[in-house]
Amino acid sequence: MAVVETLLRAENDGTISFGNHKLAQKAKLEDFEHAGDLYKVKTYSTMTKLEKNGMFVYESVPGTSVLNLKEDENGVSFVVEGDEDAQITVGLQDDTEYEVFVNDASAGKMKTNMGGKLSVSVELAGVGEVSVKIVK
Repeated sequence: MAVVETLLRAENDGTISFGNHKLAQKAKLEDFEHAGDLYKVKTYSTMTKLEKNGMFVYESVPGTSVLNLKEDENGVSFVVEGDEDAQITVGLQDDTEYEVFVNDASAGKMKTNMGGKLSVSVELAGVGEVSVKIVK
C-alpha cells in the first residue's frame, strides 16, 4: 500500500483515503468536499487527524496513512498503514458499545465515552498495514 500523496482523496467505492505517515513536516488540507461533507486533514510522521464538518472523526499517534475509510450508522472500517505501532482514536456515537476487529479477528468489545470517542492500539511495526472494523 502506498501513502496518500494528495493527503485526502475520494475513492471510486465512495470511501475516502487520507494521511501520510512519511511526511517529516506537518501538512494539512481543508475544505475537501465529498458526498456533501467538508473534510479537513492534518498529517505527518507523528500525528494524523481527520475532521468532517468540523467534528472529530479520526486521530492516530504516531501518524498513519488510511485507506478506504467508510462510516455508517453501525460503525467504521478502514485499512491503516504505519511504520510504528499506533494508538488510534475514532469518533462514534456517545456511550455505545462496539466490537473491534483487527485483521478480521475480534479484539473485544469496547464502550465509547460520553464524547463518543473510542481508542484502539494497532500493531503496525514490521507488519505495514492492518484492517480495522468497529461495529455496534
